[in-house]
Amino acid sequence: MTLSVSLQHRFGSFDLDACFEAPAGITVLFGRSGSGKTTIVNAVAGLLRPDAGRVAVDDLVLFDTGRRHWLPPHRRRIGYIFQEGRLFPHLSVRQNLHYGARFSPRRPTHAEAGRVVEMLGIGALLERRPGALSGGEKQRVAIGRALLSSPRMLLADEPLAALDEARKSEILPYFERLRDEAEVPILFVSHSAAEVARLATTVVALENGRVTRQGPAAEVLADPAVTPLGARAAGAVLSAQVVRQHDDGLTELDAGGTPLFIPRLNAAPGTQVRVRIAAHEVILSRQRPEGLSALNIIAGQVQEIRAGDGPGMLVSLDTPAGRVLARITRRSAAALELAPGAICHAVMKSVAVAPEDIGGPGRNETPGLR
Repeated sequence: MTLSVSLQHRFGSFDLDACFEAPAGITVLFGRSGSGKTTIVNAVAGLLRPDAGRVAVDDLVLFDTGRRHWLPPHRRRIGYIFQEGRLFPHLSVRQNLHYGARFSPRRPTHAEAGRVVEMLGIGALLERRPGALSGGEKQRVAIGRALLSSPRMLLADEPLAALDEARKSEILPYFERLRDEAEVPILFVSHSAAEVARLATTVVALENGRVTRQGPAAEVLADPAVTPLGARAAGAVLSAQVVRQHDDGLTELDAGGTPLFIPRLNAAPGTQVRVRIAAHEVILSRQRPEGLSALNIIAGQVQEIRAGDGPGMLVSLDTPAGRVLARITRRSAAALELAPGAICHAVMKSVAVAPEDIGGPGRNETPGLR
């Protein structure tokens, strides 16, 4: 299924004018607070009537202001996952899940419900009430309730924002499974670069109500011109494969023929992963450096240099591992005589890669092709 969105709406002095396509998988609306992300999600859900626009899921038109067509929210069959689970406190987990099934055009079979329970790892929670669940457990139940309504698509409005880092790490793998196993498009709102890098099949970058770039996560996040959260959030996404586990606590990856070492990742050799490398964690050298503690050194060619408002610059490198971004000062760029076409080496510490920067690659991603 594909979601097609074209929206225009005004809130006081704020103007939203956004147009994009969301294919199967997770499409992340990415940008600062106030960029229009939640407005778009609410318009798709039918919780907001925009001034003008058209939204369709495949051939089903949810609304078209030009034709005065408006499908009521309860007929859209859209699952909405909020920042907080919003479960019914007086019902058990099993009863909350069954409530979602009431909105399905046909009641899910026992086997279908069992697959959802298994995918989300909530089998041991079925007889509990929401008050006895952690934040991550509540969100997993909320996802299950949405899935059992047999939705045409899922909307997730910053579903991890209310969770601490431990709970986020708990629930991120379940969104990865949704991305890879659910056959419905997912529109996911986030202002976390790490979440986007880990989950997104497609990124729609928003700034001041406008789409500034859209496309695969690795391409959008590695574009120095796309910095909706500022240069400090910039970074690249590399596709890689686990090669081996080392006795000193490091995991060796292969990214396009380039070895990368990261802190121990609980994954078997051959496992495909995507790794976010933050631009501010990368330093550059014109010659291959020696005698460093940093283990990851990748040769590449400068493709673009983009200056910021302050003393910093973003340098984009094409490497065998994929596109890499480095955030350096203007003074360093001048000292290195950097220019498009120059050959230099990107240097990255292994310990700079955090667990939340590593995730599954998603369907149809092959290491080394980005």
